[in-house]
Amino acid sequence: MGSDADVPVEEVNPPDAYKILSEDMTARLVDVRSAAEWGFVGGPDLSALRRDVIRIEWQSWPGMSPNPAFVGALMDEMGSDPPILLFLCRSGGRSKAAARAVTRAYAARDVAVRCINVAEGFEGDLDSDGHRGVLGGWKARGLAWRQT
Repeated sequence: MGSDADVPVEEVNPPDAYKILSEDMTARLVDVRSAAEWGFVGGPDLSALRRDVIRIEWQSWPGMSPNPAFVGALMDEMGSDPPILLFLCRSGGRSKAAARAVTRAYAARDVAVRCINVAEGFEGDLDSDGHRGVLGGWKARGLAWRQT
C-alpha cells in the first residue's frame, strides 16, 4: 500500500467550492484547521445556504500534533454513503493531506468518495509583507465568513 501522497485529490479554488456547495445540497465543507484558528481567524459562513461547516481538527495547536481520531470521526459523521466532501485549511496543505487520508480510508472499505481540496484555503498564501488574507483564499475572494 502506498502513502497518502499517492492518492490523487481533485482541487478547486474557493469560489468553485462555494458553487459546488450551493448547487449540491448534499456536499459538505470540512474545515480541518485547529480550534485556535477557528477562534482567532474565523471561518466560512454557509448560513446563506442554510448549511453548517463540519469542523474537525486535522492537527491540534500548539505543536500541530496530528489528530489520530480525524478520519474515524469524519467517517462516523458521513456514514457509508458519503457526499462530496470539500476540505479547507489555512492555505491548502493540511486539507489536501486530510482529503487524501479520507479517500484512502473509504477506498479500504470499497466505498467511492469524491474528496476535493479547496486550494488557497481560508487565508491564502503570504503576500510580500508576510500577511495572509490578501492573496487568494476564501476571505480574500470575498466569500462569506465570520469570526467564531
